[in-house]
Amino acid sequence: MAMDYTRAVKYFFLADFAKGMALGLKYFFAPKSTLNYPHEKGPLSPRFRGEHVLRRYPNGEERCIACKLCEAVCPAQAITIDAEPRDDGSRRTTRYDIDMTKCIYCGFCQEACPVDAVVEGPNFEFATETREELFYNKEKLLANGERWEAEIARNLEIDAPYR
Repeated sequence: MAMDYTRAVKYFFLADFAKGMALGLKYFFAPKSTLNYPHEKGPLSPRFRGEHVLRRYPNGEERCIACKLCEAVCPAQAITIDAEPRDDGSRRTTRYDIDMTKCIYCGFCQEACPVDAVVEGPNFEFATETREELFYNKEKLLANGERWEAEIARNLEIDAPYR
């Protein structure tokens, strides 16, 4: 009887071993599911919320009309706007600051903006060495907008039917 028990244990061990080897070999020859990150990047959704940008119209004029809706809706109070009227009667911002250390990337600022001036762009690689580099002023936000405008416009166009 002892002989039957050891024979059964050996059989089950070999069966489990064979199943494990088969599973290992299946994934060994399958296409790789990982990416070589800095050199390869996975696809991003058009709704991805990354680094903030301020956009311009095609003629070069800033889109922001200083309505301050983004500042009012921000739950983290990360946006600060100062504005003054221009000679033609319209209002434009003199100061537009975003404290990215406070931002929770909720997207409310983008949803509240009536002219799509402030948008959370596709850039997710904006690590810094100092905290001060995460305080974005108007010039840095506009520069981000110029850098990412083509991709942002494409993403907004793709997402437009769902807005």
